[in-house]
Amino acid sequence: MSKGVVIVTGAGRGIGRSCAIMAAARGHAVVVNYASNAAAADEVVAAITGAGGQAVAVKGDVAVEQDVLAIFAAADKLGTLAGLINNAGVVDQKSRVDQFSAARLTRMMAINVVGSILCAREAVRRMSTAHGGKGGTIVNMGSVASVLGSPNEFVDYAASKGAIDSFTIGLAKEVAAEGIRVNAVRPGLIDTEIHASAGVPDRVERFRDLIPMKRGGSADEVAAAVLWLMSDEASYTTGTTITVSGGR
Repeated sequence: MSKGVVIVTGAGRGIGRSCAIMAAARGHAVVVNYASNAAAADEVVAAITGAGGQAVAVKGDVAVEQDVLAIFAAADKLGTLAGLINNAGVVDQKSRVDQFSAARLTRMMAINVVGSILCAREAVRRMSTAHGGKGGTIVNMGSVASVLGSPNEFVDYAASKGAIDSFTIGLAKEVAAEGIRVNAVRPGLIDTEIHASAGVPDRVERFRDLIPMKRGGSADEVAAAVLWLMSDEASYTTGTTITVSGGR
């Protein structure tokens, strides 16, 4: 019997993929959201269903409100929403602030910040006891960039994740008495495809010696922290952030 539906945004690859597969392994029906790569999302669904789980792939850009509504409508068809993993996010090419365009900034904030808030809004509308829901959990995906700043590379990305830090604290306090726990995970340098999309595929290797553990992390290691926060073992934990960064 399903433990309820979990939506994982940006679940076609990397950390989102690991979160989706791990959530399914823990008994959740999973909505595998993706923005454009249908093949990758279908592969995640196949991995879940092949292991006896339940999942559907749902296309949608979290920065577009109508797409967000469609993602949650698909979740409603699967059953009662139990959790949201706000994982979808983008990074742009390495650049200094004095080279940023308005278009770059608008895209970054629309997906990383507005998209996360819109998804959380819809999750609260379904899970909050104030709306007749049964409670649930939200885990936002932050980044150690929010405390390191990412100078000369991704200051805008760092700023977007700083917004996620603040949003996590505020929403957690807002819905704590309504059966919803809200937390975040703050990954460090993780071996995923996001570095290649930013034009620095060797970034983890280049910065490895700055990490006390002297290695990059894996998507599964981040997902394990996410799923712990969603579990009953974290029943008294809300408004907090777990940093998964090898000590950096």
